[in-house]
Amino acid sequence: MISNSHEQVDPPAVPARDTGGPTSFSPLRAGCLLACLSVGYIGVYLCRKNLSVAIPMIQHDFGATKAQVGVLASWSTLAYVFGKVFFGPLIDRYGGRICFLFSLLGVAVFGALGALSGSIMMLAWFYSGNRLAGAAGWGSMVKQVPDWFPPRRLGMAMAFLSLSFVFGGLFALLFAGRVASLSGNAWRAVMGIPSVVLLVIVIICWRVLPRANPGYSRITKEVAPAFDWKKAMELTKIPQFWVVCGLSFTLTVTRETFNVWTVDFFKTEGGAKMTNEIAAFLSTPFDAAGAVGILFIGWAFDRLNHRDRSRVLVVMLFLLAVLIYELPALFHYGLWLVTIALGLIGFLSYGPYSLLAGIFAVEIRGKEFVGIVAGLIDACGYLAGVVSGYFFGRILDAGGYRLGFQCLAAITVFASLLCVFLSKKKPEAKNDEANQHTPEQVLR
Repeated sequence: MISNSHEQVDPPAVPARDTGGPTSFSPLRAGCLLACLSVGYIGVYLCRKNLSVAIPMIQHDFGATKAQVGVLASWSTLAYVFGKVFFGPLIDRYGGRICFLFSLLGVAVFGALGALSGSIMMLAWFYSGNRLAGAAGWGSMVKQVPDWFPPRRLGMAMAFLSLSFVFGGLFALLFAGRVASLSGNAWRAVMGIPSVVLLVIVIICWRVLPRANPGYSRITKEVAPAFDWKKAMELTKIPQFWVVCGLSFTLTVTRETFNVWTVDFFKTEGGAKMTNEIAAFLSTPFDAAGAVGILFIGWAFDRLNHRDRSRVLVVMLFLLAVLIYELPALFHYGLWLVTIALGLIGFLSYGPYSLLAGIFAVEIRGKEFVGIVAGLIDACGYLAGVVSGYFFGRILDAGGYRLGFQCLAAITVFASLLCVFLSKKKPEAKNDEANQHTPEQVLR
């Protein structure tokens, strides 16, 4: 237990590499550390998204059905959701750096074991272990970033960190495709070689990421309290937590729907001349404009108060709902307009989505519990992803994309209404110690 006499001690101006104590990083060094985290998370995606490239080869070599491969995907997603909940307390207890390194190492090891699998069932177990280990990655990153950036730059820092999952998927597909080409379509190479790359990244992260004092918070400029389970349970009493969980569920439905169904949407609605190659190309503005949306929302959140943030999100999500509702009808006005609308949908959806397990996770309960908060928020989103594919497919079978996007627009309107409650102030803590670590003080 840390005594009260330490609460007002200013951090020494000695570099951490000399003392191992609290430090204040220069913008250049903080940016390099952020880039290191991003490279690490891209490495996780190299060992995650490679499965989509390997699936046709796996089916051929094992004589597997699509249903059997689908079970592999479902099990691994459930393992990922479980990991989000399980690793949150461990991240807050032991710190972001050590958990991040173990996450990357676990993904690399399970990825390599998956490449040695002798059956679909064995591959399902190892790939699920891969996803389970990877579940600790994001929360571990978010845990470290607040110590490197002042509050006025935290929004933009989280935005740049969020780009890692946008570009991670792209790089993973390109890399896996190249490996498949060079290896003569050997699925073991596609599944195993990214693990070797990730092992190199683990070594780089181990050497570069600082061994920060886990009891120090740069945001509060004071010694932070030790992890406390009793205080962690008070998370359920914070209305903003439930609002953000609701946003995570609804916005993940939107994101996953467009990630999964956009190519098919263009193929179905675009007419006989629409090829798979053209449909895939026309789908790229969703992610490209989404990256711009992430940067925009990070820039804006560093400059807005809580009430203005809420208003911006309400407007963005309402406009998103309108675009989704009208998207199928835009084919009557030209393919170019549909493509522009899809880019705007990516811009308006990715930005708010990037906030949920990022800056909101810090804001809701402070850095002390950011691992738990980010994990639970992400878990709500991925539960939505598990169910959205099946139910949206059922809606498409019943009424086509017109009905499907009408339902998706209604869900997005609900998300817009949820944002109204983000500006509500949480009740003041009853004692001075709690008041020192309220989310408002942490971010201001």
